Amino acid sequence: MNVLLLTDKLIVGGAETYFCKLENHLAHRNLTFYYGAATGELQSRLLHQDKYVELTRHSHGRNFMTLYRFIKKHSIKVIHANSLRMLGYGILLKHFCEWDIQLIYTKHNVTILEKKMPLLFSKLLNTYVKRIITVSQFERDSLVLLGVNPQRIQTIHNGVDLQQFPFKKAGQTSPIHVGILARLSEEKNHELFIEVAEKMKNERQFRFFIGGDGPEKDYLQQLITRKRLEDQVVMCGEIEHPETFIKEMDVMLVTSKREVFPMVVIESMAVGTPVVSIDCGGIKEAVTDGVTGYLIPQHSADLFKDKITSLFSSTALYSHIVKSSRERVEERFSLDQMVEKTVREYLFITEGTKKFSSVVLNKE
Repeated sequence: MNVLLLTDKLIVGGAETYFCKLENHLAHRNLTFYYGAATGELQSRLLHQDKYVELTRHSHGRNFMTLYRFIKKHSIKVIHANSLRMLGYGILLKHFCEWDIQLIYTKHNVTILEKKMPLLFSKLLNTYVKRIITVSQFERDSLVLLGVNPQRIQTIHNGVDLQQFPFKKAGQTSPIHVGILARLSEEKNHELFIEVAEKMKNERQFRFFIGGDGPEKDYLQQLITRKRLEDQVVMCGEIEHPETFIKEMDVMLVTSKREVFPMVVIESMAVGTPVVSIDCGGIKEAVTDGVTGYLIPQHSADLFKDKITSLFSSTALYSHIVKSSRERVEERFSLDQMVEKTVREYLFITEGTKKFSSVVLNKE
């Protein structure tokens, strides 16, 4: 059975990183996998270039014809879409192809369609999509509230490669490093991160580091300059190796205005860097307040400051959170678990049953 995984473009982002992880690790003796996306900096991470079809960022008609020829050539029976746009291509291809194509949709974020036209969004999923994967239970519950058939939804949390993100940890740095790793865009709310740094300006044992690139880069640099925080806040630019950046931090912050289930949370927990995060989306499915990190109920710089200060007031507390975080990731959020559960969804579609005593992954 041949499966085609699709995502928009291979830029740095949660859905795209998820796509690359599956491309690198999916294997099963009864399944053959193919991949498609527009170009981007993550394309160099793909291991199966011979099974990759390149799309364009600008022409839907061209993409449709490219995909039509590709799925016909390779007898694709399952399309796994990792964006609503790719799902749209899948629905059209399902109509135009001479054989039945089954659709899987992994929902990574909130889409414009579900916000503007929720009834249409839920109808599309209920009508055309065989299986829907959500990366958090929170997102699953949100879909059910929209009217999506719960029998079609399976939650598969994002997974961390525990070899890429090994447990660190020698001790805290001096000064203490406070980090954020996210695309420099409005929804990630870096302004709050900078406000926290401003609140802690007179506490010289803390320095703040912003990892990532994006459209708000110049604005954020100007904001740092305007607040005279150049000695306190460092913009590090695009981070090629997130595991290295996270290891070098003593605490990671998540200040986003909205999230579903950000990878940086479980990556930080894996290496042993405590997380102080806004309580939104499915983050609480990984972070238990006071046990595997801290959750902040509202976007308050004062509350973030208080939790950071509390975290570093006790060596025993810090060590407990570090240890508990790694254990939680090993138990629930490993890459192997994510891959195996995803393969189960392909087998369910192709073989029509979920009664698999074990999924044998071909690691060759």
